[in-house]
Formats: sequence, C-alpha cells, structure tokens
Amino acid sequence: MQEAALRAWRRLGNLRVGSRFRPWFMGIVANQCKEIRRGHWWQIAQIPDSFAAGAVDESSWLEGEDLRRAIDGLPFDQRVAVLLHFHVDMSVAEVGTALGISTSGVKKRINRALKRLRPAIAITEAKVNG
Repeated sequence: MQEAALRAWRRLGNLRVGSRFRPWFMGIVANQCKEIRRGHWWQIAQIPDSFAAGAVDESSWLEGEDLRRAIDGLPFDQRVAVLLHFHVDMSVAEVGTALGISTSGVKKRINRALKRLRPAIAITEAKVNG
C-alpha cells in the first residue's frame, strides 16, 4: 500500500482535472498488487504471521479458505474487479475507472468470476451452516 501511495504521489499530475481520486488510486493499487504477485517473495508469504505465531484460532482462519483459494484462482482481471467491487466497496463505475474499462466490461468480469466462484461459495456456506 505504501508503494502504491508513493507511486500515486509521483504521478499525481496524471490525474485528470475533474476526475475522482479514489478510482484512479485504486487502479494504481491494483497494478501494484499484480506486480507483487509476480515477485519471488510471494511464494514465501502465504500464511499470516499472526497464524504462524499461534495468535489466531486455526478454525477461524481456515473458515472460508475454499472461497479464498477460489478467488486466488480467478484470472487477475476478474479477481481485481470482484475485490474492488465487493471488498473495497467501489461502485461498478468506479471499478471501471480504476481498471480503465467500461462499466459493462466490469459487469462481465464480475459475472464470469461469480460463475466460477459458485462451487466454492456453496462449499463455504455448507461448512458454516453444517
């Protein structure tokens, strides 16, 4: 996040007059995340430090793991659209601005992602309700 903030600061002149800051900044964050996931250290940093130190109950950390794996398995363009819309709570229009695509493009990516995620969502719901 800090690296993305620094990049945004350096590129603040690229923000068009009248444009909203949040979608522009989230586009930078999304690109930064993509670069980090390609890096070598990503293979090492898979388990949160708090879990490794025993500070987190294993069952609560693993709850929803099927869904997390399914989201990680999505193509990057679908994953980022889903996370920006549902996790960061950005509107479809804001996601489109952040990713440089139309709102219909965002909707297509989200719909495709949700179709791929349905089996994982069903598994997670069954574990929670079971």
